[in-house]
Amino acid sequence: DPLYVANEGKLVCICPADRAQQLLAVMRSHPLGADSAIIGEVIEDEQGFVQMQTSFGGSRIVGWLAGEQLPRIC
Repeated sequence: DPLYVANEGKLVCICPADRAQQLLAVMRSHPLGADSAIIGEVIEDEQGFVQMQTSFGGSRIVGWLAGEQLPRIC
């Protein structure tokens, strides 16, 4: 599951929604950010859960990591 395995070399930026397009343009202007994309939005949730939209169009609660994280193998 890409949410819970080592995923080095990635950057997730959180910014105000009205600045997202500007940030995206700046990131894409750098060769290492050419494939940058907006992947979601932060909205208030009364229960305080993190949810994601699935590739099938449904939603899923992103659960807490169970057990120990895998050690970094570099």
